[in-house]
Amino acid sequence: MRLFSRKKSHKSGDASPTIKPSQSNASLKSGHSSLKSPIGTNPNGNRTSGGSTNPSTPMSPFSPANMPKVDMPRPPDPQLDPAGYLRSLNAVRERSKLVTDKALRNDLKHFDVDMGKFPDVVSFVSQIIKRDYDAPFANIPPHGRHQHFCVGGRDRIAALLSTFQEVDLSEKCRRLIDLYLVSVLLDAGAGTEWSYKSTENGRVYRRSEGIAIASLEMFKHGVFSGNPNNKFQVDKIGLAQLTPEKVAQGLQSRPGNLMAGVPGRADLLVRLSKALDEKKEYFGEDGRPGNMIEYLLSHPSTQATSMPIVPLPVLWNVLMDGLISIWPPSRTTINDIPLGDAWPCQSLPQPTASPTTATFSPFPQSGASSTAPWESILPFHKLTQWLCYSLMQPMQSLLRIHFAGTELLTGLPEYRNGGLFIDLGVLTLKAADAERGLDNYAEHCRVTGSKGVEVAPMFQPGDDVVVEWRGVTVGFLDILCVEVNKALRSELNGNELSLPQLLEAGSWKGGREIAEVSRPNTKEPPILIDTDGTVF
Repeated sequence: MRLFSRKKSHKSGDASPTIKPSQSNASLKSGHSSLKSPIGTNPNGNRTSGGSTNPSTPMSPFSPANMPKVDMPRPPDPQLDPAGYLRSLNAVRERSKLVTDKALRNDLKHFDVDMGKFPDVVSFVSQIIKRDYDAPFANIPPHGRHQHFCVGGRDRIAALLSTFQEVDLSEKCRRLIDLYLVSVLLDAGAGTEWSYKSTENGRVYRRSEGIAIASLEMFKHGVFSGNPNNKFQVDKIGLAQLTPEKVAQGLQSRPGNLMAGVPGRADLLVRLSKALDEKKEYFGEDGRPGNMIEYLLSHPSTQATSMPIVPLPVLWNVLMDGLISIWPPSRTTINDIPLGDAWPCQSLPQPTASPTTATFSPFPQSGASSTAPWESILPFHKLTQWLCYSLMQPMQSLLRIHFAGTELLTGLPEYRNGGLFIDLGVLTLKAADAERGLDNYAEHCRVTGSKGVEVAPMFQPGDDVVVEWRGVTVGFLDILCVEVNKALRSELNGNELSLPQLLEAGSWKGGREIAEVSRPNTKEPPILIDTDGTVF
């Protein structure tokens, strides 16, 4: 299995042994991970440490700015505006903490929790970071879509920018925002069958990197543009012309190479067209995502100093309010307001009368429990957070815009980060749920005609198992960041890894690599999601 082949250490020159799927986790407990991976290396086999690309590109890490204190706006009062609260960024961490507190007491509904295994996760992630980056790790870039475009050590974004000769920095930034936004929205789980063969170099890419390269090449061919004078943009006209067939063609999805949820992805982009048209105050008359730059810079709360300082909630509100209409109507709503990536969760306080649909009244009815229905909802807004992480990069790099309040962003509750805690034994799916999930997987294989190479439990995105798993993931990532900083204290030399750096260099990569050890044939997560192409 080439992914874990022997590779010389760049520090000592010693070879590290291969870990096979049948081996125990003893090496993790000893604090020495022997996992080696070409992820984090360039085609010549040399280490890449964030600074391997042109320093003028958004991949470059940014030195912390001495920004003046910026007061963050308070989230809406959930008793008065439950929909507004559940759509706020603050609600993600606050609501997930309630589930995490239950996990720390081993009181979850669907998982047994062994916190005695948590040091294994800390050791595993710490060793990956030390393997791929040089202490004191200041060159680890923040988590963002840009890194996926740079798969194989090639900075395709720098190459793209070099072709924009006749436009100013603002237009260059608009184009990258256009690209990054549509690429993130396409970036749900691709499934086990799919891969993408680059039309530019003939190489084959899979999963998130494959979707990134596919979306980049579609962008360069003008697939998302309705402007005959500029194919390098995403706009409402171009998106409105998309069909499942066009999206499938662009992604090379076909029998034998099917991507999961192509109709859902195409429908999401068409709804994005309508959202861009409806929210002209954010996206302009031509309906381009990149036009949000003007809104952010002119916002009353933006500090127009030598470096513009934008409060993160301003960007958050643009994305949440501006994209509100793109979410499928079947998602959770309050007062007919769609909440997006937010779901009922049985581990949260439950009203006396459990809702039978995904639509909730904000206040309990007369004589009902004092627990309001909104309290049973667990928000994540993973794609919106992924957009924030990704869109800040070009704005910081090209226009030197700084964002205050980025600490409000959480770890991303998706299957790589979440799978890390299952594969290393902190979380174990309870027997009844595991059996139900395996039945779901068997039915999925029967309906789709696929063969189960490596069997794993499967659930719908809104299943309570998945919702609880994602909530615990958010809380555990916060704990992991603290513990990894403790483990790397001597190497950090007084510095501290931020959560976005941990996501980039450790948890997401670690979740992928341990999945490749645990399930070498499919490299899939320990719990499968029957995706519609709009969640993960």
